Amino acid sequence: VRGMAVELVAERAEDPPKVFTQVKLIYRVRGKGLNRALIERAVALSEDKYCSATAMVRKTATVTHEVVLEEVA
Repeated sequence: VRGMAVELVAERAEDPPKVFTQVKLIYRVRGKGLNRALIERAVALSEDKYCSATAMVRKTATVTHEVVLEEVA
């Protein structure tokens, strides 16, 4: 892995307190010879077990993710 960035795309409720209703996390991983299965597993553990922020957001929003692998030479 040479680099990683996480983008967030979200929708919020129209009425106050305007909580998040939909959240999509896009994980962009750059590197050489990347193993998709290992990266997907790391993302799943992060979202399901270790990330307290995701656990709180799931109280009001549907949280999804996408993993984008960017091979570099």
